[in-house]
Amino acid sequence: MDIEFSRFSPHQTEALVDFLTGESWPFHAIVQEAPAIRQRAAAGLYDDAENRTFWLLADGERAGLVRLQELTDFTPMFDLRIREAWRGRGLGTAALRWLTSHLFTEFPGIRRIEGNTRQDNHPMRAVFRKCGYVKESHYREAWPAPDGTVYDSAGYAILRRDWESGTVTPPDWNDEPGAR
Repeated sequence: MDIEFSRFSPHQTEALVDFLTGESWPFHAIVQEAPAIRQRAAAGLYDDAENRTFWLLADGERAGLVRLQELTDFTPMFDLRIREAWRGRGLGTAALRWLTSHLFTEFPGIRRIEGNTRQDNHPMRAVFRKCGYVKESHYREAWPAPDGTVYDSAGYAILRRDWESGTVTPPDWNDEPGAR
C-alpha cells in the first residue's frame, strides 16, 4: 500500500466537510457538523500558525486525516482519524510515526508530543505503545460521548530525547512521599 501525507488547503474545505460528516467517529467526543467545520476552516483553524492539517492518502484515496494542534507550544497535540473502511490496516501506526517525525523535524522547539484517547479505544492505545509513546495519564470520567455516556481518558506522550535515541522512558509513578 502506498501511503502519503498531503497538506490541507482551504480550497479543500468541502472535501473536509464530507470527510468529517460522512463517517462515524466512535471514539471522538464531538459530533462534526458541516456549518461548524466550514466556519473553522474559514477562520484558518485547520491551517494556521497553531494548527496544520494533512490528508492521509492510501493508494491515492483520502483514507485519513491528521490535525496537528498547538504548534507554538512545547507540547503539541493531534487529532487522528482513519476512515472505517481503512481501519485495521496499519494506517494509524504509519500516521503516528509520520506525525512524530514531522513534528520533531520541523519544529526544533518541541520537547514532547501528547495524544489522548478514550480508555476503550484499544487499537489506538496499541498504536501509541507501538510507536514509543508512554501512558502518562488516566483521567476518570473525562471523555463525554455524544450519547451522554462518560468514559475515562488515557493520555500518552513521547519525548524528543526518547524519539532520537529509540528508547522509552516511563514516568515515575511512585514519586509521592508516603504514598502506597
